[in-house]
Amino acid sequence: MLCQYFILFSCFHIKSQFQKMPTPVSRLDVIYRRILLTKFFMKGWGAAENLKMLLDFRKIISNREHCYNLVPSNYPIKIINKQRRSDCEIIEGSFTSPLALYMPNLIHQDVKTAYFQLVLPLNWPTGGFKPVCIHFAGTGDHFFWRRRNIMAKPLLQNGIGAIILENPYYGLRKPEGQLRSSLQYVSDIFIMGGCLVLESIVLLNWCAQLGFGPLGVTGISMGGHMASLAASNWPAPIVLVPCLSWSTASPVFTEGVMSESIDWNKLQEEYLADKTYQDILAKICRIVDNPFACSFTAQETAYTLLGKMDELSSITPNEVLNLIEDDPVSNCPAITYKHSDTTRKFLLNEDVLNALSPISFRSSQTAVKMKNKNKEAFWFMKGVMDECTHLKNFSVPFDTSLIISVCAKADGYIPRQGISKLEDIWPGATVRYVDSGHVSAYIWYRKLFIDSIIEAFERAKKMYC
Repeated sequence: MLCQYFILFSCFHIKSQFQKMPTPVSRLDVIYRRILLTKFFMKGWGAAENLKMLLDFRKIISNREHCYNLVPSNYPIKIINKQRRSDCEIIEGSFTSPLALYMPNLIHQDVKTAYFQLVLPLNWPTGGFKPVCIHFAGTGDHFFWRRRNIMAKPLLQNGIGAIILENPYYGLRKPEGQLRSSLQYVSDIFIMGGCLVLESIVLLNWCAQLGFGPLGVTGISMGGHMASLAASNWPAPIVLVPCLSWSTASPVFTEGVMSESIDWNKLQEEYLADKTYQDILAKICRIVDNPFACSFTAQETAYTLLGKMDELSSITPNEVLNLIEDDPVSNCPAITYKHSDTTRKFLLNEDVLNALSPISFRSSQTAVKMKNKNKEAFWFMKGVMDECTHLKNFSVPFDTSLIISVCAKADGYIPRQGISKLEDIWPGATVRYVDSGHVSAYIWYRKLFIDSIIEAFERAKKMYC
């Protein structure tokens, strides 16, 4: 069976003769994603008029000055509870998400109230150094306990406080009828991002008024990207430590292993049924990076045309579809597998991984055919995700020397091939790579995440305290 797999693998690469070899990804990432039951966007894109409002609003919040001015500095916060424990003090609070004030019809009643925990050391270090870091939730991270125990409490031992913010659509903010972390509409993830960006301004202003500082933001996976967006909109030096995230969410939903959790048939049907998506929204959205760097097509002429991409800043989904006639097949999902040292340490037996390899390969080919069949939806997804999440569309954080990013070399959730590098978008930032996939990095490298946060706050202390 293993021999058959390698034969298929070789044949597949002959077809991609015009494309660079794909970056290997962790087989564990693929297997873990297969085990999960979570599906995304089962109800479609969301109303076209809602997406149009969100796309227009993105142009406002991507400008630091305009975004910051949307939130009054004395924004009201309600303290719900205070408790003193043996190792920390915990203050629980809530407030209305500012986005609900600007887009009341888009924000679900269950989502509009933001809940948080402020976790503080019992004794601060001497010298007035009172650092506090906001921890954003990764996919599936409901409520406060995981981030409080895994990330916040180890940092308390180094005198760094934490704010743990409940994600929109998660935990206390999960709408009735939503199953687990399964966002029902594509528009939900943009509402989530808009809420978190404005909510972070509320909390950072509040912390500054309480005398805390330096301030920082961090998160793992999706939380890392949300932290990056939040830091882009803070008008002062801020520590930023995004872990296992990258410069855009586009490859997560179109190329990574999570792309197989999307009902592409549903999205294609809805896209074609409403001309607003094709004639208005697809023309607004811009694919920032070379759209074929993570895909290949049978048309060699398309690659010739792409020689002009260096002269273009971006390209719309409709323009991509005009370049190709057929076969916009992805080569970024888990087709080549990488065994890292950390993956070998995982509880799954190596023989089990080998046995599942052919299954993963066949599933990937099924997903490729699905995207090829629904190519209009696939390219629109690239465009709308880039438009709303690509860091090139947002302000550069105030001081990039306070940024330390940790990335996994074999990340199957967040492919980086053909995508803008953080080092290029944020000159001066530190980017560290670990020999691991997404899942195994979360398991084995949390100490590195914590150490990077401590190091970034030490930089801030030396420079600004």
